[in-house]
Amino acid sequence: MAIFSVYVVNKAGGLIYQLDHYAPRADTEKTFSFPLDLVLRLHDERVVVAFGQRDGIRVGHAVLAINGAEVNGRFTADGKDVLEFLGNPANYPVSIRFGRHRLSSNEKLMLASMFHSLFAIGSQLSPEVGSSGIEMLETDTFKLHCFQTLTGIKFMVLADPRQTGIDALLRKIYEIYSDFALKNPFYSLEMPIRCELFDQNLKLALEVAEKAGPFGPAS
Repeated sequence: MAIFSVYVVNKAGGLIYQLDHYAPRADTEKTFSFPLDLVLRLHDERVVVAFGQRDGIRVGHAVLAINGAEVNGRFTADGKDVLEFLGNPANYPVSIRFGRHRLSSNEKLMLASMFHSLFAIGSQLSPEVGSSGIEMLETDTFKLHCFQTLTGIKFMVLADPRQTGIDALLRKIYEIYSDFALKNPFYSLEMPIRCELFDQNLKLALEVAEKAGPFGPAS
């Protein structure tokens, strides 16, 4: 069981804090000869697998590194176009690492804003008056849990579907926010949280929660 990440979103929908606590690694590195037996295409300025799953490489996985050098979007470490590089027989044999694309800071900001909108839509669609909005989204690989305070701040936790104690953890994070962000004289409401004590206590709370710590009843 694991807790993957934490997001804090202000009442306007802006991301003011994000922590990646645990990221499962599913990278696969293989050496290929020419011609490449995978179909690659450009998607959102990244080179991804469009066809030809094999040996742990899945459709949608991005090219993360070539010959041990990290790839930046659609370009190699020395600025060459990845598709052009892989289309040249002279560059083979070549070692390519594939894996799930890591979200950029801008993508995290956009996703937080999108969830803020979905939360509001969920509240409006509810047949019950005064619905709190989306409290949990469940998939086969993770659950997204959300707790909104009376002032509109949203605390979101992405965790393994089997992880227990998330409801209590969300309230613990709210306590940490109140104690180490709101009481910090240098912190302004609605602004990004940059506080070392907040970071330290949040990470400790996540570690305790993963070990089924005594924050309260399981979710």
